[in-house]
Amino acid sequence: MAIPTAQREAAAFLCRLAGSPPVETHISAVFLGRDTAWKLKKAVAFSYLDFTTLAARHHFLLRELALNGPAAPGLYRDVVALTRRPDGSPALDEPGEPVEWVLRMARVPAEDFLDSIADSGHLTPRLARALGRAVARYHAGLAPLSGIDHPASLYSLAAEIRISALAAGLPETETLAWEASLLAALKVREGWLIRRAEQGFVRRAHGDLHLGNLCLWRGEPVPFDALEFDERLASIDLGFDLAFLLMDLELRGDRASANLVLNSYLAGSGDFGLVGGLPPFLSLRAMVRAHVQASRGLDAEAGRFLAAASGFLRPAPPVLIAVGGLPGSGKSTLAHGLAPRIGAAPGALVVSSDVLRKRRHGVSPETRLPDSAYTPEENRAVHASLMAGAAEVASLGHSVIADATFLDPVHRTAIEAVAASAGVPFLGLWLEAPLTLLENRVAARGAASEPDPSDATQAVLRRAAASLAATDAPAPSGGWPRGWHRLDAAEPSGATLTAALLLARGLAQDLPQGLANPGAEPC
Repeated sequence: MAIPTAQREAAAFLCRLAGSPPVETHISAVFLGRDTAWKLKKAVAFSYLDFTTLAARHHFLLRELALNGPAAPGLYRDVVALTRRPDGSPALDEPGEPVEWVLRMARVPAEDFLDSIADSGHLTPRLARALGRAVARYHAGLAPLSGIDHPASLYSLAAEIRISALAAGLPETETLAWEASLLAALKVREGWLIRRAEQGFVRRAHGDLHLGNLCLWRGEPVPFDALEFDERLASIDLGFDLAFLLMDLELRGDRASANLVLNSYLAGSGDFGLVGGLPPFLSLRAMVRAHVQASRGLDAEAGRFLAAASGFLRPAPPVLIAVGGLPGSGKSTLAHGLAPRIGAAPGALVVSSDVLRKRRHGVSPETRLPDSAYTPEENRAVHASLMAGAAEVASLGHSVIADATFLDPVHRTAIEAVAASAGVPFLGLWLEAPLTLLENRVAARGAASEPDPSDATQAVLRRAAASLAATDAPAPSGGWPRGWHRLDAAEPSGATLTAALLLARGLAQDLPQGLANPGAEPC
């Protein structure tokens, strides 16, 4: 949409200031200078906003500054007036009666926006994890809201999306079928949504948290351009806020990154219960994209998003997988390799004893803990948290991978009981490798390019190996747990993952209970 006639003089001035034409959306124009960007809100009105008055544009620019400034200090600078000098020429931030208002920001290089990074194939696992942590920190800084009827808001939003989808030309039969399935999914979660609000998970969130509204700022991913003109659409469950980012990654074909973002977010927030709403949350976000693409005449893209919106409401059945073994056997590597390939979008949640321990002590997963964090009492508390987390996720219908040593038979029995209680299939995977190889891996952790949450040393490994041998002495050679599938962790990680996938997908029922074939082709 073109800049309204009444604002063209202001736009021409900003264009000269920036030295180039603006980047435009239907509601704003951003003028990009060498190190500064100026945002002008267009004097337009739609069913969901009205920027036609100067006072309204000033109000919403101030609101945008207030919402976004704390998340990225220095990125958003101030709101300044465009005035006239005595000779009638326009000026910025000078005395005089305002004729327009602009939001002044720092210029961010185009290659530092997360959508550009993803499109160029540079969204690395490290950056995906940082992205999940950044959103968790952002959400942690938001105050819980009271008095929000979130189920009613979502029902209303579904109706609005259906109206917009039909107006945009999406097929009526498929659109109405989507709405019926979406309403059914929300109906069975009404109690869950109400409890989430009571627990403080409904907050004034970002509201538009897709990859294009995240950028690198001072080397770290940060959200920007939060939805400033509709409090209702941004006063939502944090899971619904996160779902836009997860959907965006999923529909770009990057489930691995989506899964890393989810797991990193939950490692930082501890909000395992969030997964209970992912099917309808992802579906709503995809359907918004579907009708937007249809309104732009991009029918193929619109159809793809419509199919995804319906598909999210048919999630794969949940499973519970436990990955055990001695330190250095590659449990976390296998768990995170399996996660995006298991269960409903965007893949399984990894509940890790190492990460839970770090969270209990208020430190990042990479921070080393003192010996006092590994007392018998602490160990019991960590494993209780692991069981509770796995139980919560599985009971909410989402797949979960429990990542721990499981050296104690009591813990193995407990995790199997969690699966039975939740009524989900269980698969136990036990990783084995020669002790000398495990010692070398543990010793090399400090020099690894990817940080490892485990604090285990070679001494800890040796004590664990001795404990396992003593505890499981009657078991077959090497002592892997009865009922669990033994995987050769001495093989390359890709081969171990292939073998685990065959078991997890039910394609290897005839494999012997002993060593699974690590050379099998992936399914």
